[in-house]
Amino acid sequence: MVSTVPYGAWQSPVGAELAASHGGGPDFVGMAGDELWWVSPRPAEEGRFALVRRRAGGPEETVLPAPWNVRNRVMEYGGLPWAAAARETGGPLVVFTHFGDQRLYVFEPDAPAGSARRDPRPLTPVSSVGGGLRWADPVLLPDRGEVWCVLEEFTGGGPCDVRRLLVAVPLDGSAARDRGAVRELTDGRSRFVTGPRLSPDGRQAAWIAWDHPRMPWEGTELKTAHVSADGRLSGARTVLGGPEESVAQAEWAADGSLLAASDRSSWWNLYRVDPATGESTALCRREEEFAGPLWRVGQRWFAPLPGGLIATVHGRGAAVLGILDPASGEIADVAGPWTEWAPTLAVAGTRAVGVAASPRSTYEVVELDVCTGRARPVGARHTDRVDPAHYPEPLVRTFAGPGGREVHANLYPPRNPGHVAPEGELPPYVVMAHGGPTARSPLVLDLVTVFFTSRGIGVAEVNYGGSTGYGRAYRERLRGQWGVVDVEDCAAVAAALAAEGIADPARIAVRGGSAGGWTAVASLAATSLYACGTVLYPVLDLETWAAEDGTHDFESRYLDWLVGPRDEVPGLYAERSPLRRADRISTPFLLLQGLSDPVCPAAQSERLLAAMAGRGVPHTYLAFEGEGHGFRRVGTIVRALEAELSLYAQTFGVTAPGVPALELVTT
Repeated sequence: MVSTVPYGAWQSPVGAELAASHGGGPDFVGMAGDELWWVSPRPAEEGRFALVRRRAGGPEETVLPAPWNVRNRVMEYGGLPWAAAARETGGPLVVFTHFGDQRLYVFEPDAPAGSARRDPRPLTPVSSVGGGLRWADPVLLPDRGEVWCVLEEFTGGGPCDVRRLLVAVPLDGSAARDRGAVRELTDGRSRFVTGPRLSPDGRQAAWIAWDHPRMPWEGTELKTAHVSADGRLSGARTVLGGPEESVAQAEWAADGSLLAASDRSSWWNLYRVDPATGESTALCRREEEFAGPLWRVGQRWFAPLPGGLIATVHGRGAAVLGILDPASGEIADVAGPWTEWAPTLAVAGTRAVGVAASPRSTYEVVELDVCTGRARPVGARHTDRVDPAHYPEPLVRTFAGPGGREVHANLYPPRNPGHVAPEGELPPYVVMAHGGPTARSPLVLDLVTVFFTSRGIGVAEVNYGGSTGYGRAYRERLRGQWGVVDVEDCAAVAAALAAEGIADPARIAVRGGSAGGWTAVASLAATSLYACGTVLYPVLDLETWAAEDGTHDFESRYLDWLVGPRDEVPGLYAERSPLRRADRISTPFLLLQGLSDPVCPAAQSERLLAAMAGRGVPHTYLAFEGEGHGFRRVGTIVRALEAELSLYAQTFGVTAPGVPALELVTT
C-alpha cells in the first residue's frame, strides 16, 4: 500500500546502522598463484581492515583475526598494505603493515598449526615516539630474500620533517631490531616515491617520484636504474614525465618492455617507454582517462597480462574495465552490470581481478576470464541488502556554469515504493561536494545516499571544475581558483535544480567533507541558495593550514596550486578562507570532526565555532575521539548520519521517523 507523506518524512528500511555497516568496500586486490587476496573494511570492528583470501574454488576467508589491522599511514592517506607470493610448497608467503604500530610483518598462513611461522613476525623496527617509520607499497621478492617497499621516515617532531625512499627489507627478520639492516635503494632526494618495480630479468628497476610543491597529478617523473648483482641501484635517470606531466603508474610487461600511464596528451593514456632513451609510443590514444590522481601509493589502473594484452580501467567521467590489445590499439570492454571500477587491478595467467560497482550494486571483487570474456563477482556479498525498489534511479547530468562552462553532476532523486509526496510538492535536495578536491564522485550505489533518497531527500553529487575523469583541462579550472570555481559550480547545480522544478528552492542543503567541507562552508558564506549545511572534517583557514605544522607533508604545498604561492598572493589566503567570512553565515549547519585528524586538525573546526559564538545561528558540533580523516567506526557513522538527517528534517520542516532530534545551539 502506497501512502502519501511529505518528502523527507518517508519510512525507510535503510537505517543509519545498515548504511554504516556497508561503508567502504574491498580494496587492494592481488594474486598469489591461483589464490585471490584483498583488504576488506570491518566498520563494526573498530574500523579495522581485514586481510581476506579466496582459494581456487573455495569460500572467502578472513586470514588475520582482530586486532590485526592491515593498513598504514604513509602520506596519511595510506597505501598498498600487503603483498603475497606463491611457493611450490608450504602455501603463500605474505607481508603486511599493521596499523597499530606501523611495522611490516611476515607470516605463512598455511604453516602447520602451532608453528611460529604461522603467526605474524615483525620485519621492521619499532617506531620511535612522536615520529618513526612507516612502510607501504611492498613488492615481495622471495628469491632475493627481501621485500622492496616505500619507507616514510620521520626525522623530527614536525609533520614535514620526513624523508621518503625505496628500501629493501630482509625477510629473515634481521631488521626487526636494527634499522641499519634496511638497505636504502634510493637516495631520498625526491620528496615522494612510489611504485618500485623490478624488470622480469631482474636487471632494471622503475619507480615514480615527485617533489614539492607539485602534487602527483600535476607532475611526476618515471625513473629507471640498473640493478647490480648485490641488489644496489645505479645510474638512476628520468625517462618520462616532468613538472607539467603526470605519470601515475608504471609496470614492466612480461617481454621486458616498460609501460606507463601519462597525461602528456592532456589525458592519462598508456604508453610503451624505452627505458634507455625515454622514447614513448602511445598504445591507445583517446580522450579518456586510463589512470587518475595518485592519492594513495600502490593504486593500480592497469596490469599487463602474460600474453601481451593489458587489463586497464579507462573512461570519461566513469571508469570501466577493458582488455587492450597494444598491437592494434583496440579495447574490448568487460560485459556486465558494473559501471565503475576502482584503481586496483591484479592479473595471473588469463585472469584479471578488480573491484567494481554500479548504480544497483556496491563495490565488490570481480574476476574476469580473459579467454572467455566472462566476469563474475567472487567475494562474499552482503546478505542484508534492501529491496532494490528503494534504490534511486540516478541521472548523469551536465549543467551550465558561469560563462557557459560545463559542470558535471550525478543526480539521485527520491525513491521509495511505499510512499509518494503530496501533489505539487517539490523534494528537498542535498548538494554534495566531494573531497580532494582533485577527485570525483562516481555513479555507484551508496547506502549513505539511499539513507537520504529513500526518505524523500534527493542527492546531487557535483563533479565541479577541478575533478578528475574529464581530462587535464577540466582539472586545471581549479588552479588558483579554489573557493571560487567549486563554489560557483555547486551553486550552478543548485540553481538549476530549482529552476527546472526538480528541487524545492527553499529546501536545498549543501554537504561536503575534507576539501568538500571547505566548499560547503564557503558556499554557506557566499550564497543564500542553501537552507543549511553539513560539514565534515573541513579545511577552514588557509593561513593556518599552510603554516609549517598546519597539516601533513603530502598536502603541505597543495595550496600553491589551489590558490597560489603564499608569498605571491598573501591576501588571497585570508580573503578565501571561510573562517574569515564566518560573519556571512546565517543558515543552520552541522560540523563533524575527528579528534585524531592529522590532515584537517580539529583546531580549525573549533576556531569556526568561536567565530560563530554570539551570532545566533543554529548549529551543532560533534567531535569523535579516535577518529581521523574520514570516519571508519560504525558508532561514529551512525551518530553522524542521524544528526545530519535531523538537521535536514528540522530545517525542511518535516519529522524524520525514528531519528533522535539534534539539538541546535544558537549561542
